[in-house]
Amino acid sequence: MKYTEDHEWLRDEDGLIVVGITEHAATQLGDVVFVELPEEGTEVAKDDEIVVIESVKAASDILAPLDGEIVEVNEALADNPGLVNEDALGEAWFFKIKPSDLSPMEDYMDEAAYREFIG
Repeated sequence: MKYTEDHEWLRDEDGLIVVGITEHAATQLGDVVFVELPEEGTEVAKDDEIVVIESVKAASDILAPLDGEIVEVNEALADNPGLVNEDALGEAWFFKIKPSDLSPMEDYMDEAAYREFIG
Protein backbone atom coordinates (compact mmCIF):
# COMPACT_ATOMS: atom_id res chain seq x y z
CA MET A 1 0.00 0.00 0.00
CA LYS A 2 0.96 3.59 -0.60
CA TYR A 3 -0.24 6.67 1.26
CA THR A 4 -0.78 10.32 0.28
CA GLU A 5 -0.28 13.43 2.39
CA ASP A 6 -4.08 13.81 2.15
CA HIS A 7 -4.45 10.59 4.19
CA GLU A 8 -5.60 8.40 1.31
CA TRP A 9 -4.39 4.83 0.90
CA LEU A 10 -3.74 3.28 -2.49
CA ARG A 11 -3.58 -0.45 -3.20
CA ASP A 12 -2.61 -1.92 -6.57
CA GLU A 13 -4.89 -4.79 -7.56
CA ASP A 14 -3.77 -6.14 -10.93
CA GLY A 15 -3.19 -2.68 -12.41
CA LEU A 16 -6.30 -1.10 -10.89
CA ILE A 17 -5.69 1.25 -7.98
CA VAL A 18 -8.13 0.93 -5.09
CA VAL A 19 -8.48 4.18 -3.08
CA GLY A 20 -9.73 4.80 0.44
CA ILE A 21 -8.88 6.94 3.47
CA THR A 22 -6.70 5.91 6.37
CA GLU A 23 -7.89 5.05 9.86
CA HIS A 24 -6.18 8.26 11.02
CA ALA A 25 -8.32 10.32 8.61
CA ALA A 26 -11.50 8.46 9.59
CA THR A 27 -10.79 9.13 13.26
CA GLN A 28 -10.13 12.82 12.59
CA LEU A 29 -13.40 13.13 10.65
CA GLY A 30 -15.54 11.51 13.32
CA ASP A 31 -18.76 9.68 12.45
CA VAL A 32 -19.20 9.69 8.67
CA VAL A 33 -22.83 10.34 7.71
CA PHE A 34 -22.68 10.82 3.93
CA VAL A 35 -20.41 9.84 1.03
CA GLU A 36 -20.84 11.14 -2.53
CA LEU A 37 -19.00 8.95 -5.04
CA PRO A 38 -18.01 9.68 -8.65
CA GLU A 39 -19.74 8.06 -11.62
CA GLU A 40 -18.17 4.94 -13.08
CA GLY A 41 -16.54 5.75 -16.41
CA THR A 42 -15.52 9.25 -15.32
CA GLU A 43 -12.12 10.38 -16.57
CA VAL A 44 -10.21 12.19 -13.81
CA ALA A 45 -6.97 14.11 -13.54
CA LYS A 46 -4.65 13.95 -10.55
CA ASP A 47 -5.88 16.24 -7.76
CA ASP A 48 -9.44 16.51 -9.11
CA GLU A 49 -11.97 16.55 -6.25
CA ILE A 50 -13.94 13.36 -6.87
CA VAL A 51 -15.45 12.20 -3.56
CA VAL A 52 -17.22 14.24 -0.89
CA ILE A 53 -17.32 12.90 2.66
CA GLU A 54 -19.51 14.49 5.31
CA SER A 55 -19.17 13.70 8.98
CA VAL A 56 -20.65 15.09 12.17
CA LYS A 57 -17.54 17.31 12.41
CA ALA A 58 -16.78 18.42 8.86
CA ALA A 59 -17.00 17.93 5.13
CA SER A 60 -13.94 16.75 3.23
CA ASP A 61 -12.95 15.98 -0.34
CA ILE A 62 -11.02 13.04 -1.69
CA LEU A 63 -8.70 13.96 -4.53
CA ALA A 64 -7.81 11.75 -7.47
CA PRO A 65 -4.32 10.38 -6.74
CA LEU A 66 -3.65 9.63 -10.43
CA ASP A 67 -4.89 10.44 -13.91
CA GLY A 68 -7.23 7.76 -15.19
CA GLU A 69 -10.74 6.36 -15.40
CA ILE A 70 -13.01 5.48 -12.48
CA VAL A 71 -13.93 1.87 -13.22
CA GLU A 72 -15.79 0.93 -10.02
CA VAL A 73 -17.25 2.67 -6.97
CA ASN A 74 -18.15 1.18 -3.62
CA GLU A 75 -21.95 1.40 -3.64
CA ALA A 76 -22.04 0.01 -0.07
CA LEU A 77 -20.90 3.42 1.19
CA ALA A 78 -24.03 5.12 -0.15
CA ASP A 79 -26.18 2.89 2.05
CA ASN A 80 -23.77 2.67 4.97
CA PRO A 81 -21.34 5.64 5.13
CA GLY A 82 -20.41 4.59 8.69
CA LEU A 83 -18.43 1.75 7.12
CA VAL A 84 -15.64 4.32 6.76
CA ASN A 85 -15.34 4.45 10.55
CA GLU A 86 -15.71 0.69 10.97
CA ASP A 87 -13.27 -0.60 8.34
CA ALA A 88 -11.34 2.28 6.72
CA LEU A 89 -8.59 0.05 5.33
CA GLY A 90 -10.83 -2.73 4.08
CA GLU A 91 -14.51 -2.71 3.15
CA ALA A 92 -14.73 1.09 3.05
CA TRP A 93 -12.72 1.68 -0.13
CA PHE A 94 -14.18 4.49 -2.25
CA PHE A 95 -13.33 3.74 -5.86
CA LYS A 96 -11.07 1.86 -8.24
CA ILE A 97 -9.20 3.77 -10.88
CA LYS A 98 -7.57 2.49 -14.04
CA PRO A 99 -4.54 4.78 -14.18
CA SER A 100 -3.22 6.13 -17.46
CA ASP A 101 0.26 6.05 -15.87
CA LEU A 102 1.36 4.13 -12.76
CA SER A 103 4.68 5.98 -12.28
CA PRO A 104 3.24 8.62 -9.87
CA MET A 105 2.64 5.76 -7.39
CA GLU A 106 6.39 5.80 -6.74
CA ASP A 107 6.07 9.33 -5.28
CA TYR A 108 3.70 8.27 -2.49
CA MET A 109 4.71 7.14 1.00
CA ASP A 110 5.04 3.58 2.18
CA GLU A 111 3.51 2.60 5.53
CA ALA A 112 6.61 3.47 7.59
CA ALA A 113 6.88 6.92 6.02
CA TYR A 114 3.15 7.53 6.52
CA ARG A 115 3.35 6.55 10.20
CA GLU A 116 6.22 9.02 10.62
CA PHE A 117 4.21 11.68 8.72
CA ILE A 118 1.24 11.44 11.11
CA GLY A 119 3.58 11.36 14.11
